[in-house]
Amino acid sequence: MPGRLAMRTVPGVTPATEDADDRPRVPCAGAVVRDTAGRLLLIRRGHEPSRGLWSLPGGRVEPGETLEQAVVREVHEETGLEVRVGAPVGSVLIPAGAVVYDVTDFACTPVDDRAEATAGDDADDVRWVDGAAFDDLPCTPRLVETLREWGVLAIGPSGTPRP
Repeated sequence: MPGRLAMRTVPGVTPATEDADDRPRVPCAGAVVRDTAGRLLLIRRGHEPSRGLWSLPGGRVEPGETLEQAVVREVHEETGLEVRVGAPVGSVLIPAGAVVYDVTDFACTPVDDRAEATAGDDADDVRWVDGAAFDDLPCTPRLVETLREWGVLAIGPSGTPRP
């Protein structure tokens, strides 16, 4: 799967590797949601880790859920939107204290293109972002680089990322 070894790390935590980290893995699912204009849906994290930074919607998989069910639930809880889940885009390991979050991010599209996203649950803000807006947003560690590696963000002529 593309991006399997890509890592986003939390400041102050030593990065894990696929083979060398024996901390418990917490399965998580994230959403790479695009609207009809090609903008990417981001949430500003309301809780640690990375409180106040922008990231993809997503979170922990609850017992009995599939990754796809978790991403639908998390997007709805954090943004109020219903999404269709597509193929996995990539996976990351995010070391955080005593655990490592094992995140699989999926391509998603809104069920209703006219629905308004509103922040809820762990998100304290939500917005649709085009490439130019990434320059002004403090994002979670390695988010922009990881999205570029996966081909989700292209590099514009001036060197700025764009969806």
